[in-house]
Amino acid sequence: MVRILCKDKYPVLIFVHRRSCLNLAPVYQQLTLPCNTLPTDLLTRQSSIIMNDQTINNLREALRHSPDNIPLRLLLADNLLQLNRLPEAEQEYTYILRNSDNLQAATGLAKVFFRRENYSACNVILEKIIDEGRQDPDILILYAKGLLRENDVAKAIEMYKLALSIAPNATDEELDRELRMTNATPTMEEIPDTDNRFLEKPSVTFSDVGGMEGLKKEIELKIIKPLQHPELYKAYGKKIGGGILLYGPPGCGKTFLAKATAGQVNARFISVTLNDILDMWVGNSEKNLHGIFELARNNTPCVLFIDEVDALGASRSDMKQSAGRHLINQFLQELDGIGNNNDGVLILGATNTPWNLDPAFRRPGRFDRIIFVPPPDMAGRESIFRLKLQQKPVHNIDYHLLARKTEHFSGADIDAVIDIAIELKLESSFSDDIPKPLETSDLLSAIKKHRPSTQEWFVTAKNFAMFANDAGLYDDVLTYLKMKK
Repeated sequence: MVRILCKDKYPVLIFVHRRSCLNLAPVYQQLTLPCNTLPTDLLTRQSSIIMNDQTINNLREALRHSPDNIPLRLLLADNLLQLNRLPEAEQEYTYILRNSDNLQAATGLAKVFFRRENYSACNVILEKIIDEGRQDPDILILYAKGLLRENDVAKAIEMYKLALSIAPNATDEELDRELRMTNATPTMEEIPDTDNRFLEKPSVTFSDVGGMEGLKKEIELKIIKPLQHPELYKAYGKKIGGGILLYGPPGCGKTFLAKATAGQVNARFISVTLNDILDMWVGNSEKNLHGIFELARNNTPCVLFIDEVDALGASRSDMKQSAGRHLINQFLQELDGIGNNNDGVLILGATNTPWNLDPAFRRPGRFDRIIFVPPPDMAGRESIFRLKLQQKPVHNIDYHLLARKTEHFSGADIDAVIDIAIELKLESSFSDDIPKPLETSDLLSAIKKHRPSTQEWFVTAKNFAMFANDAGLYDDVLTYLKMKK
């Protein structure tokens, strides 16, 4: 507890702590020191003590005798601020700043303006303090909050990042909630500006895609011909580019097919996933997405492939976080080419769950063309086995038989089969350390041990194709399953 009394122009400070009492006034009286020479730290350290009205009155009485005592006036102003007596606190801080460039007074005045919701005045003061090189974490956090109130999100993020770089533990609940993307991987590292790191010139073409002739023909008609004959399409008023959705079970080569499509028309290729777009700071994900689209627009003809588009384009009604809805809306604007020209940009999206995609994504001009990518056909499976076993010790492999025994297997399933066969073969090679070649029987044994991962997907897809297929989006699934529409 502290009591401040006034006697003969000198403040009498009485500290009571743990039953001990020390009257400091005689010491200062003996030295005949006026009030304005009282040690600054002695007074300012008491600003954390919440005082009552009587104490405030005593402070005012002391200042009446020594009005130029800045530490004493700061003590008064800080405690007025703690008591939320904002007009009085503002008056005291302003008085100090008229006569000195006092950091504590300037910060206190900024806090007063913030509490009075005068965020513009608060930010002006704090910006001046920071520009002078005073980068205190508490000041930076207060400035970030003020900027956020004025909807300057980008600068608020900048200031909050700077505060955390100085004091990593100086986190603020409000700023974390408003400025961080909670569904993104937390990292303080900046995602670099979009550059050519995403840009490729694929060397693979349809000749590298084994089998799947019907699928390649469909892609050629819907994708490749418009890019190869742009003038013909423009004559009919049709845009070159747009969005096409590839859907099907996981591991069936949607990414490879997209890359081969770009190679087939000698176009550049950009492949991104959700992780390449998301940023923990609000607003940065939208910037990343726009940067990727701009990269594609500046390198036409270009195939922009977005994997896991279902995660990005989930129903907006399901997005609890406003930041997620903003990202979806940004994606829709990019697809529409609002304010930009998407001619020559082919946007390919891949998803395992098209039924989870927001219907707005399938409107004309967006992902209005949908292509089913089934598990590889017999020719495709044979080609995959040949490719995967090319650099491995093998002997007398019956690729046709392997393909026949792996119906409904995806490319990833075939990888798993080969891995199982290799593990079994390694066990028999340990005795003499001589690698024994894989044979057809080894792979057939591995096939029996592996269940195709596509089966679970087709159970779900069949239900949607039968009971939620009014527009005929999933007719190809029924055709693949040899079921009547």
